[in-house]
Amino acid sequence: MTLGNLFWLFLAGFAAWYWWRAKAIKDFVLQAARRYCKTMDVELLDDAVYLRGLWFKRDDQGRLRVWRRFLFDFTSTGEERYTGRVIMLGSKILNMELEPHRF
Repeated sequence: MTLGNLFWLFLAGFAAWYWWRAKAIKDFVLQAARRYCKTMDVELLDDAVYLRGLWFKRDDQGRLRVWRRFLFDFTSTGEERYTGRVIMLGSKILNMELEPHRF
């Protein structure tokens, strides 16, 4: 086995690991968005969240973590579409908020 083959094998393994981990995080955020929408008495639309930001930031202990921003769509009246936001740092949700909307 050559060094080039090892590199491609490592790259494929890393890509598979990243995809699996990203899917698990997205599923976690989707469940949290569902619960949040239920408590706020709005309806989550499309049953989906979308990754819209990815960066590295430090947590309260100074450790470097992955910062993620997810967006989702919701409705309160059934007629208009609004956007909600979930902010994560590492594996913890820091903030969830809904765009101003009608009741």
